[in-house]
Amino acid sequence: MSADAFRALDVSDEVLKALDGMGIENPTDIQKETIPVMMAGRDIIGIAPTGTGKTVAFGIPMLEYISLKETRVQELVLAPTRELAQQIVQELTDLARFIPQVKIAALYGGQPMSRQINQLKHKPQIVVATPGRTLDMVNRGHVSLAHVHTLVIDEADEMLKMGFVKDVTRIIEMAPVDRQLVMFSATTNRDVMTISWRYQREPVEIVVEATKENRPQIAQHTLLIPRDKKMEALQYLLDSDEFDRVMVFVNTKFMAQRLSDKLVKEGYSARALHGDIRQSQRTQVMNDFKRGKFPILVATDVAARGIDVDDVEAVINYDLPNENEYYLHRIGRTGRARKHGVSFTMMTFQESVRMDEILRYIQSKPTPLHFDAQGILRREDEEAFFENI
Repeated sequence: MSADAFRALDVSDEVLKALDGMGIENPTDIQKETIPVMMAGRDIIGIAPTGTGKTVAFGIPMLEYISLKETRVQELVLAPTRELAQQIVQELTDLARFIPQVKIAALYGGQPMSRQINQLKHKPQIVVATPGRTLDMVNRGHVSLAHVHTLVIDEADEMLKMGFVKDVTRIIEMAPVDRQLVMFSATTNRDVMTISWRYQREPVEIVVEATKENRPQIAQHTLLIPRDKKMEALQYLLDSDEFDRVMVFVNTKFMAQRLSDKLVKEGYSARALHGDIRQSQRTQVMNDFKRGKFPILVATDVAARGIDVDDVEAVINYDLPNENEYYLHRIGRTGRARKHGVSFTMMTFQESVRMDEILRYIQSKPTPLHFDAQGILRREDEEAFFENI
């Protein structure tokens, strides 16, 4: 392992050993910038693209200065969704693999409260939680934030956009005045900056641009195709035998289930992920997808938050996303861990104007692919298609 770069950041041998086991050899830009500043106790507002290693960036300092003898909650990480909370817990658990005294509790909705109360009885030093469940547990007297040393708000822009502004401010105000406040966000908006101005003390701003080095290597394609031929085009892409793990995005819960059922009926191994599925089932679907038990996941934008799979080879936008930034979140599921990925976005002629808006927003120019009336890729595009994937 090339541990010198992490060792230079004053990372302990236990964490270095865990990083080796996780296959992480060199720090990303956000990790190089964040770790020393956070370990120095400074407040941080970090702006970085999705998939650049933010959890490791704040997770390492938390583990380095945690007091293992302390039985009260010292570190609190807020996440906008239960899926992201689960992902953060897993990464922190992996980082703490060789520090057995570390206890981590996860608090989020959709799981029996009794199970989470039992976690708190084991006196965790670190709590990862969604805002609503955090306040619920505090109000019921099951957890205290009075001794929190570091408060991390992950995906702050998404969290505040989802309507958690009041909950987040209440939680911040429950923690000690001199606590460290670290916020990570893919973008900046008014709510994020307001929280920073009100509650951070001379924060260090860390901005990691999507440079050539950290920008996901994604070959983007657009497919202009009639609406009633989308299924045929989707099957063409899936039948190329080039992809072992694919995420297909749609805009509604109904469409996610319907498309998944159609694929299964046609003989594909596919599962759906959307808000109408019980949390226990959603967790099982995500875990099975991560373990490679099935290759095709059909998901809505909200349900897919928090899924962190490094080897998704292709993303297919079966529906054009409703928000420009959703396009980036979607295609960012592939091309992770410095691997190459590919994305396909289906659009009708009427939707081409909307796609032009997205392209102006992302400042990118995908390669167009043309399908004929039967949903078959035109011969002149086949060469480009297979070259890029």
